[in-house]
Amino acid sequence: MSGGNTYLVAQQQAASRCDPFNQRMTMTFKTMFGACMLLGMAAHAQLPVKQLSQATPFANTITPDFLEQRLRVLASAEMEGRETGTPGQEKAAIYIESQFQGFGLKPGAAGQWRQYYPMFIDTLGSHTALEVNGTHIPYGDDFKANIMSSHGDTLENVPVVFVGRGIADKDRDDYAGLDVKGKVVLFLSEDKYPADSAYTGAARGLSDAAKRFWASNKGAKAVLVLDDNPRKPDFPRAGFMRMQRNPGGRMANEYLVRSGVAALISGVDSASLKTLKPGTLANPVSILYEKVPVELKPSNVLAFLEGTDKKDEVLFITGHYDHLGKKDGKIYYGADDDGSGTTAVLALAHAFAEAKKAGKGPRRSIVFMTVSGEEKGLLGSNYYVEHPLYPLEKTVADLNTDMVGRIDPGHEQDTNYIYLIGDNKLSSAMRPISEAANNEFTKMKLDYTYNDPKDVNRFYYRSDHYNFAQHGIPIIFYFNGVHEDYHKPTDTVDKIHFGLMARRVQLVFYTAWDIANRDEKLPVDRHEQ
Repeated sequence: MSGGNTYLVAQQQAASRCDPFNQRMTMTFKTMFGACMLLGMAAHAQLPVKQLSQATPFANTITPDFLEQRLRVLASAEMEGRETGTPGQEKAAIYIESQFQGFGLKPGAAGQWRQYYPMFIDTLGSHTALEVNGTHIPYGDDFKANIMSSHGDTLENVPVVFVGRGIADKDRDDYAGLDVKGKVVLFLSEDKYPADSAYTGAARGLSDAAKRFWASNKGAKAVLVLDDNPRKPDFPRAGFMRMQRNPGGRMANEYLVRSGVAALISGVDSASLKTLKPGTLANPVSILYEKVPVELKPSNVLAFLEGTDKKDEVLFITGHYDHLGKKDGKIYYGADDDGSGTTAVLALAHAFAEAKKAGKGPRRSIVFMTVSGEEKGLLGSNYYVEHPLYPLEKTVADLNTDMVGRIDPGHEQDTNYIYLIGDNKLSSAMRPISEAANNEFTKMKLDYTYNDPKDVNRFYYRSDHYNFAQHGIPIIFYFNGVHEDYHKPTDTVDKIHFGLMARRVQLVFYTAWDIANRDEKLPVDRHEQ
């Protein structure tokens, strides 16, 4: 029986049960009308169960063995942690593409498997250096800057003004009587020099960041911070990945220099630096800070399964395949985060492909999309919704799997669970569909703890579904919670609970089956964020 026929039968049965002439009850018409409405809603909620029975043979293709076989590839050392923009991420994309193709799916990105998007990472140029009075000081221990917060700089023979501690708040102004516009400012770092007794202002006024802000507002071209603290780690030589070639923001760069450099600029020995008086120092400086943007070409991988009579409407099933890559020689395998979600997408794609081969294909089209850039700030999914390949107004929902293979500390005694997030924020129909499927088939505890708008973890905003939700597309985020190996090299395949993971993915499948086959598109009748 098709979904449409099931819905008609259920409505008729509910109406019959609520017919006041067939009931031996004494209630007011208003009470009876309310009861009828509740029964009708219950029938609607239970509606998926009958037609979902057709899905069971295909749900059963989602097995622990199927999942483990693929996750062992995705979370292997060969994939090098799958960091966005790296060869490891590209290897993972090739593997995912081969799986989709092997299932018999079509390319989902305008005839291609990939949707590429631009990404840039700044690297430190080899010519970066500081020069004082003919002395060349290459980038290193004596002169360095944080590439994350700095821009390219070219300064030639610029005067340096010493401003003491560089404080300029309502209680004290170390710039009084000094002109620093178009010049370089040198001040002492609080890490080495404790606050002097002449200043009793709030601690907020003592941070280097605040001092950099004040110097920039007074027109300084750059800031030199005298800091000999050996505990400060070296800054990375590559910056954040971003989607713009030239990010905005032109606050003066802050450079850390050691006492020897400051002494060279000041024309005094290092021991005399603490007795320096505010004013212009003996020697100007030249600074070349070379940031070289390197363009990367990460991608989302999309597969398409065409629907039947409602093929213009599209259901998305997503999971991010990127992770953290390698750090300090250690691979961050990302088996749960989000190798498990990526593997779930593959299993769901396979199950629906098998259904279509058996003549049980979905009425609506389905796009299976594994995205990159999630760990960099949801970049891949953000690019997709800004450059959609399918009309957003025809996109009926996004079911997103991000960490579905582990057990969190709160469920060690009762492991048959899954967290659902966002299922009732945009559509009143989504939760009844999900719960009906779970009650009949997967029978897990559906934990809504993190769906609370007051949840301090704010998980609703932290995975790729959120970019769809921002465009009014109903979503469910499937999540197992955070565990001790989250974002650590120890997030490995041997800790995945594949039997539990299979049940979780089957719940996604039954929910997707209903959404893809129901008569009406999910209503967007709620607006909770």
